[in-house]
Amino acid sequence: MELKYVKNIQFTRLIKCDGQLKEFNFRKPNGKLEGPFTVDVIDAKANRIIFNMEMKDSTWKITTETSLPAWITESETAFHEMIEEEFKAD
Repeated sequence: MELKYVKNIQFTRLIKCDGQLKEFNFRKPNGKLEGPFTVDVIDAKANRIIFNMEMKDSTWKITTETSLPAWITESETAFHEMIEEEFKAD
């Protein structure tokens, strides 16, 4: 019997947003470049905000259709850089 392992990518990064350091948790259920990352963060009122990012035109973009705070959407480039950095480290 052959066992197949699927690598789970999960990492946390601190990013300065809205004048504060915020802890962003990135999770991807497979090790492939295709497919979404799920990202979550806590806002100032301790509410968890969850959104998805997918590769579009060689850039990781926020794909969640719900309204997100401006401090998240303004940090999209930083998220892209961190995801790319994680893939390079692997």
